[in-house]
Amino acid sequence: MNFLPPRKYALPFLAGLITSLAIEPFNLFPLGIVGLAFLFYAWLKAETPRAAAWMGFAFGFGLYGAGICFVYVALHDYGGMDFLLSSLVTALAAAYLALYTALAGYVQAKLRLSAVMRLLVLLPALWVLAEWLRGTVFTGFPCMVTGYSQIASPLAGYAPIMGVYGVSLMVALSAGLLAYLAAHLPLSSPLSIRDRFRKREGMALAALLALWIIGALLHNVEWTQPQGEPLKVALLQGNIPQDLKFDPDKLIDTLETYRRLILQSDARLIVLPETAIPIMRDGLPENYATIVRDHARKNAGDVLLGGFERDHGQFFNSVYTLGAAESQSYRKNHLVPFGEFVPLRPALGWLINDVLNIPMGDLARGGDHQPVLSVAGQKVAADICYEDVFGEEIIRALPEATLLVNVTNDAWYGDSWAAIQHNQVAQMRALETGRMMLRATNTGATSVIDRDGKVLHMLPQHEEGTLTAEVQGYSGSTPYVRFGNALVLSLIAVMLGIGYSKRSKESRSESL
Repeated sequence: MNFLPPRKYALPFLAGLITSLAIEPFNLFPLGIVGLAFLFYAWLKAETPRAAAWMGFAFGFGLYGAGICFVYVALHDYGGMDFLLSSLVTALAAAYLALYTALAGYVQAKLRLSAVMRLLVLLPALWVLAEWLRGTVFTGFPCMVTGYSQIASPLAGYAPIMGVYGVSLMVALSAGLLAYLAAHLPLSSPLSIRDRFRKREGMALAALLALWIIGALLHNVEWTQPQGEPLKVALLQGNIPQDLKFDPDKLIDTLETYRRLILQSDARLIVLPETAIPIMRDGLPENYATIVRDHARKNAGDVLLGGFERDHGQFFNSVYTLGAAESQSYRKNHLVPFGEFVPLRPALGWLINDVLNIPMGDLARGGDHQPVLSVAGQKVAADICYEDVFGEEIIRALPEATLLVNVTNDAWYGDSWAAIQHNQVAQMRALETGRMMLRATNTGATSVIDRDGKVLHMLPQHEEGTLTAEVQGYSGSTPYVRFGNALVLSLIAVMLGIGYSKRSKESRSESL
């Protein structure tokens, strides 16, 4: 097999690594655009579709290999998998994600469009389509979506309209325009460059500036309105080590930690992390439940507890309520493959039973359309752990819900940057929906996020604590709440249609 020489994919791989710095914890958002512009330009110069695919794979492997390295921590440190196998699985996961980038590179090369059409139409559309497919196929793995890198940039203004994939499209369009401008750096006589710049290059620069100016102006639009009075909340961070969380000998200590934190708070809404109570709900001591319920009623509010529920022989990862309101629960619906359920169990069940040490590794789905939680005078849309990476699933509870609550246990990932990346995802969900997001986590990042995606308060990671804040519920709908991903997918379809109709028979060696 005639593989590409290393020098042809070393630079794309390096560019992918650098692009990963656009995401938390580094959050250098311009690198998300510069890195993608480099890839687009490299694809133009690829000799064959196969070469373009390998460049895309190298870029993706660098990007995702750096971005999801925390998977190794979960598998090795807490899943009990040995060093070699956990390293291999992590590398294979990054390679799988990179296949989508490779596919985008291959398709754009096969269509044989002119360089201008590829940079400004085809490549942006294919890049975002590949990201959407990656977040959908096989239940989806939408980590490291380009749009998340722009949470602090003007381009985030597009999120309430088209969601994170819409922001990705604005990034990809910016990258295409930047690559086009870079390809026209002055290399000939000043007069010739001046004349040319006044036309095509001037239009490209104007388009680039317009994308960013419009994005900045969109930040000033108030898509939602306050609903009800401000609410005092307390988000509890128990900081229970993952290797002790499900130890029966430590159960009493865990229950006592959360009992103490609950009783110390006078907040009307108190939220515990995912599986903070690591036993079945029907196994919770009655006196414990009574203490929690009575304290919540004294505060004229409710407590949301993360735990497990049993129903007709099935087990659920749940959030359930105790307090002034009637008892309610939300059951996790989008489960983690191999972490919470086993795909193709007859063939792959051994992976959970014999290789990984994951408690409650075979759970049931809660259902697509569950009622919001009516607690403390607000309508709460709860989601559990990585469910908040699926924006179109979060909006199912809207516009009825007035607050978003995410309960998470990112202790699985130790001291890696998984927790802060997860918090960045939650920032995007707040921005898309025009709702505040409250995050209660076991070891961090416990935070309160405003409806504009800005983090208002955050507890230090890996410390026990209570985050108390005053929050506001909101009503109304952003365009993204109304239409979900349909807007950006429609725009991508139009762009691909334009590209297909404009196919050129020019040679791939055509210069700009």
